[in-house]
Amino acid sequence: MRFNWDFDYIKVSKYFYTFSIVVTLLGILSLAVFGLNYGVDFRSGSNVDISASKTVTKEEIEPILVETGLSADEPQISAGSDRISIRFPTVLNEEQESSLKAAFNEKIDPKASFEVNTVDPEMAKELGRNAIYAVLLASLGILIYVTIRFEWRFAVAAIVALLHDAFIVISVFSLFRWEVDLTFITAVLTIVGFSINDTIVVFDRIRENLRFSKIKSHKDLNGVVNRSIAQTMTRSLNTTFTVFIASLFLFLFGGESIRMFSLAMVIGLVFGAYSSIFIASPLWAVLKSKQKPNQNNPSKTTP
Repeated sequence: MRFNWDFDYIKVSKYFYTFSIVVTLLGILSLAVFGLNYGVDFRSGSNVDISASKTVTKEEIEPILVETGLSADEPQISAGSDRISIRFPTVLNEEQESSLKAAFNEKIDPKASFEVNTVDPEMAKELGRNAIYAVLLASLGILIYVTIRFEWRFAVAAIVALLHDAFIVISVFSLFRWEVDLTFITAVLTIVGFSINDTIVVFDRIRENLRFSKIKSHKDLNGVVNRSIAQTMTRSLNTTFTVFIASLFLFLFGGESIRMFSLAMVIGLVFGAYSSIFIASPLWAVLKSKQKPNQNNPSKTTP
């Protein structure tokens, strides 16, 4: 079955602009007040991952922490299955690690295995800086590429959509206080890749349709954009839906270590799909409509 995607996307884009602005402002407010809920990757401390041979509850673990003297740090406990994660805001020494492992093996599960990850303050700061640099360098590279392949208006619209997708995901994680770790940064960079890919596909069709269109008014320009979006809609939705389903099932049935990665991917794919349609393309149309006419031919515009 083939759907007819003919629709005035430019006309309704103002509602999506409003929605995105509201979410962005809420995200800025949340980041200013609460910041991000950094995981052990970006905050000094120790994270103890335990693989047990049976289901272990939080109530079983708390007495062990009291017994070993580790409850004073108010660690965060994630339990309820055979995978348990205990995050301490301070770095555990060898004696504390040994006492925790011994008490868990003795009182709960002698077959349990442990993995302890520790990050010192300087390493946490360096990881945070590197994560920001990675996103900025990726954006700069994309800006240069799109400018060379298309024109600066396409590049500006693409970068706005790209940063929009990345910041929306960050805002949602800040608002709901979900944990941010290195897998989250990986997810954001992956979302950036999918977002720019979708946007470039639409832009390529716009450029192709412009060659065979006579643009004499804003209505003609909007018509080209609407037609280009409609022609690429099926391809964009199929690609996004395929990755979305995979990410959703990873979130529902995957391990604890990739849960935040999967959740970020699910959110980012949804926003990335609509930003290429309702943010990037309409924004390019706005920038293009402000272009001065070619003096030799008023029906054409200068590049």
